[in-house]
Amino acid sequence: MFVLSVERNKETEIEFVTSAGAMGYDGRGHLWEKPFIFVRLIDTSLFAHTMKTITLKPRKGNFKWWNPLDCVKPYWQDGKIVGAVNAVGLSNPGFDWWMKKIGGTVNRNKLKLIGSLFGEPCELKIMAPQLNNCDLVAIEIDASCPSTQCDILTNSGRVIRSCETVKARTKHPVILKLSTVHDLEKIIPEVDEMVSAYAINSVPWETIFPSLKSPFAKYGGGGVSGKIAQSHTWIFAKKIKSLAKKPVIVPGIWDYADVPIMHEEGFEAFSFGSVHLWHPCRPTSIVKRLRSESLFKLT
Repeated sequence: MFVLSVERNKETEIEFVTSAGAMGYDGRGHLWEKPFIFVRLIDTSLFAHTMKTITLKPRKGNFKWWNPLDCVKPYWQDGKIVGAVNAVGLSNPGFDWWMKKIGGTVNRNKLKLIGSLFGEPCELKIMAPQLNNCDLVAIEIDASCPSTQCDILTNSGRVIRSCETVKARTKHPVILKLSTVHDLEKIIPEVDEMVSAYAINSVPWETIFPSLKSPFAKYGGGGVSGKIAQSHTWIFAKKIKSLAKKPVIVPGIWDYADVPIMHEEGFEAFSFGSVHLWHPCRPTSIVKRLRSESLFKLT
């Protein structure tokens, strides 16, 4: 684990994380997760929860509540679901909605919530200082959504400016969420002193399957996450670790064995993302087993 510190008397241990949107906008879960939370098959107290990413203005994106499979599909391999392909495109009701409905209710003593923001630096400049009034664990800068149809994946300067903008205006620790296609040699030296940790997003479809047509080609291809993406995201995590002084949150945890493997590589924090879609109770069972193991205990 590693520790995020906002103020001298406010520190949070980060070990297990739910990735952006896995548990909704407030970390308390989506409607379909509520029954599992009620019977403790999902234990929200075990994780720091990254809220679904919000933008300054409401964003339509590609998600349709009456047809969610139009932009999210399971990825099958050998008869098993081993990940997800999504092109949600950051659908969200906007920053003002989140502040009015959720911002004032956040209490890190009851639930550890990481804010997640996407936008141009000028938009982050407006949002970041307002979150100082919210009891968040950290602010995550989403600099890596593969379904936004903008230059965020190729414009290293924008990523650096985003970090500068948020860091200058927030009291919260900053987590930078990168993509496997980012130029780390340009980004890491410029931002490492500004951020407290790094996270990793889904992998653009064409990076993993360059010769196959994406089921979401009409949306630009989308991103691949979960076990099927580990061969890319875990190598990328190791590359960040070799360049940065700050900790890296390992993405795409899918099975129990994934955590010991990456813990042996020297990583301290682990993120559960698309596994929540198909196996919503699995992250809780994995963490409980890890904490009960006599031969492997992280805390």
